Parts: sequence; C-alpha cells; structure tokens
Amino acid sequence: MNAPNIESVTPQSDGDVVGWLTNETRDQRFIDNIFAELCIRLQRTGIPLKRATMNLLIQHPQWLGARIIWADGRREAEITRVDYEVRERSEYIGSPVYEIHEGATEVRERLERASDRKHALYDEMRAQGLTDYVAWPLLHTLGKRHVVTFATDRAGGFDNAHIASLMKVLPVLALVSEIRMKNRLARTLLETYVGTHAGEMILAGATRRGSGTTVHAAIMICDLRDFTRISDSWPRDDVIDLLNDYFDAMSEPIARHGGEILKFIGDGLLAIFPLSEPKACANLLHAVSEAREAMAALSERNSMMGRAPMNYGIGVHVGDVMYGNIGSRSRLDFTVIGPAVNMASRLEALTKQLKKNVLLSRAFADLVEHDFALEHVGEHQVRGFSEPIELFAYNG
Repeated sequence: MNAPNIESVTPQSDGDVVGWLTNETRDQRFIDNIFAELCIRLQRTGIPLKRATMNLLIQHPQWLGARIIWADGRREAEITRVDYEVRERSEYIGSPVYEIHEGATEVRERLERASDRKHALYDEMRAQGLTDYVAWPLLHTLGKRHVVTFATDRAGGFDNAHIASLMKVLPVLALVSEIRMKNRLARTLLETYVGTHAGEMILAGATRRGSGTTVHAAIMICDLRDFTRISDSWPRDDVIDLLNDYFDAMSEPIARHGGEILKFIGDGLLAIFPLSEPKACANLLHAVSEAREAMAALSERNSMMGRAPMNYGIGVHVGDVMYGNIGSRSRLDFTVIGPAVNMASRLEALTKQLKKNVLLSRAFADLVEHDFALEHVGEHQVRGFSEPIELFAYNG
C-alpha cells in the first residue's frame, strides 16, 4: 500500500477536503490510505485531530470486521482484524461501537469531565491525554452500519465548528468506503469460493463460457472414506463439524505450500500445483505429509470420543489441464478438466483397492523420486485408460 503524500497536502477548507474525497480518490484502491490522508487533510483545515478510527463490518468467513486506526504523526493507518467472538468480550460490550451498532446516532464523550459512561476505552483515552471523543454511524446502502470515530487532545475538546466540519465529510466518506469495501468483498468472495488465482482471472475478465487457459500442473484429488456410513449414523451437526475439520486438515497444508483448491465435491476436494513453480511437485508431497499428520491428530481426537478413525484416499498425477469457465449460459464453474484430472480421480479410487492412502502416477513420480521415498506398487489397469499405469505409494 502506498502511504499518503503528506508533503503535497496544503492548508485547506473543509470544502476542499470534501472535494478531494469526492473527486480525487478514485485511483486509490485502499480505504486505509484514503482514511489516513483524510485525517491529515482535516488537520490542515485546523481541526485538532489526535486519533481516528473506522470500524467496518466485513463479509469474510474468518473475520467479523476490520478496525482502521490513525494517530497524529502517522503517515499510514494501522489495520487490525476483528474475530466473530468479539461480540462476547468486554472490549466490545458497552463500547461506543456497540452503542452505534445498537442504533445510537452519536456517541460523544467529554473526557475532561466526570461521566456516568463507563468503559475501558474511555479510561485508555484519558490516560493518553485525549480530551474529547465522538463516534458516528457510517451508513452504507441496504442498512449496513459501520462506525467512524474522532478524538482530540485540545483543551476544551472539539468546538462546534470542528464537529460541523467532521460531520460534513461523513456522507462522502460513507460512499467512498462502501465502494472500496465492495471491491474487497468481491475479491474475498471469489478467493473464498474459487481460490486466489481463479479469482484474479475472473476479476481480470475471464467470465465468458469457454474462456480459460492450459496449465501444466500437478493434480491432487482427495476423498474421505466411509462418509456415507458416517452421514447416515452421526447427528447432522456432528457430520458438518467432521467435514469442516477434515477440510481444514487437508486444505491448510495445500494453501501453505502454494497449491490452489478449485473445488470441494461432497467429501472430496480437487487441488492443483502449477508447474510454473519449480518445486510444485515437492510442495504437493510436503502438503500431503502435513495433511497426513493433521488427519492423524483428528482421528486421535475422534477416537477419544468413541468414534472410528478417519480414512482417506489421495490420487496424484501431472499433466496439462484446461483451466477456465465451463457450464451453462447463465451458470458457470471455474475449474480444471482434461485427461490428467481424470487420471488423478481414477488413482484416488484405486487407493481403496490397493489399500494405500496416497497413489502417484509414474509421470508424477519421475519428478520427485530422487527427493522422496516412494513405494513401487506395480502396474495396474486404470478405468478409462487402455494401457496399465505404473503406480507408486507415498507413505511419508
């Protein structure tokens, strides 16, 4: 992120600040940078800002929100993520942000005076020498309600003109922040549902049916064993928890080692490691090793609850895949297809018959056998392929 250019900011009126926010931020991608420069420009109008925050509710699978904090003298704002459990903690309950989320249109606290309003945040600000604090809702479309706050250390706090100038920027700040949040939301949703690289391709314009590219990649397909029996005999919520734990155990090592999960298919997943990364095949096996350890820990935890250990199968192959949009005119899926994907799928199915957790094709094994101990399991007929395929097991 680029820091705001403080040197270029000259004394301004509040009208100049609103004009800048309206007309000159369109090329700035990140709301934290806009917010930091906004605060600096507000200072240049004579508003004695010492501290300011934006508290944004975001749609993210892991995080409830983000807090952007700017302080006097900083070139950049600091961003911290806020987890979903914050709503149960004292730092949120009874806080100004809580009051705004509950419907307050303004929270003003004259920190120099005694007050009936009690919260650790007010004590913290008094200890920092701040004298006045105000929080307002930042209203986005469809009832979305965020929070912006400003504080000063000026004796006597903000005067009426300061408050009026701050309030003047709120409607434009709401619009500017909503645009950036929706752009970030689009990227987050694509990363969440189709993966980082596929999301980037879609945002770059790969949205037509048939659009895509050929990728040389290692392909990994994983499937959970006995899931039908589990789903028939376990309580529904336990089944969902099991699947989530299983996908965490498999997915996190894949992402950590540069793989991209393109699809969850029931109790299975499809991932690729593009060979544009020279160590892609080794990275895949490192991910498999870590996933194996995570699955062993998960099985041990399940056995303590009287449940059977979890079994899985992984098929691995390497080859060219078509990577792009496939589907109907109005409903597309961004995925990979091709004979190499079919081979990985068939190898995963063979793990049941050969009683091996991980099966590798000869084509993949040729790329890693000097660095990893592989078990040769002979040639086997693979459904859909005319010639027997030489296979290896990986037990590391």
